[in-house]
Amino acid sequence: MSDNPLNNLDRRILHLLQIDARGATDTAIADETDVTGTTVHNRIKELEERGVITGYNPEINYEEAGYPMRVLFICSTDLSRRSELAEQALEVRGVVNVREMLSGTENLHIEVVAESTSEVKRSTEQLDKLGLNIISSNILAEERIQPWNHFHQEFAGEDAQTSEEIGSSEE
Repeated sequence: MSDNPLNNLDRRILHLLQIDARGATDTAIADETDVTGTTVHNRIKELEERGVITGYNPEINYEEAGYPMRVLFICSTDLSRRSELAEQALEVRGVVNVREMLSGTENLHIEVVAESTSEVKRSTEQLDKLGLNIISSNILAEERIQPWNHFHQEFAGEDAQTSEEIGSSEE
């Protein structure tokens, strides 16, 4: 946890980046926040350096990209090896996401994308060779993701839904 908490401008920048990081230029964010583009640029750089912003990743429709199989593996491992095996699982072909659970026996959730069931089988075998106990596997149908909208609540009220409704306020 940081000794330097986020202020309202930081929260607004984060929210706008979550809505559209690709289209959210420094100038566009500056227009929404009533500060200069230079201020926005400097704040984003600081948020990246502090580790608040850790990357910018595209959302990919794997089915449209030719990978119609999406499988969620629920795995178990010793808590002492969980982080190590999570890193190793990322090296398995097709693995796109690994989530470490804080506790419990089902403590690694691994998402795999593949072109076919035979590729899923190869991924399953590789995960098994790592020493993971696969408790269950489920074919994923749909996933819905949204920006965490609480970054803007302090300055926009709890009902604000879009960047246009956010309005502006100085730091």
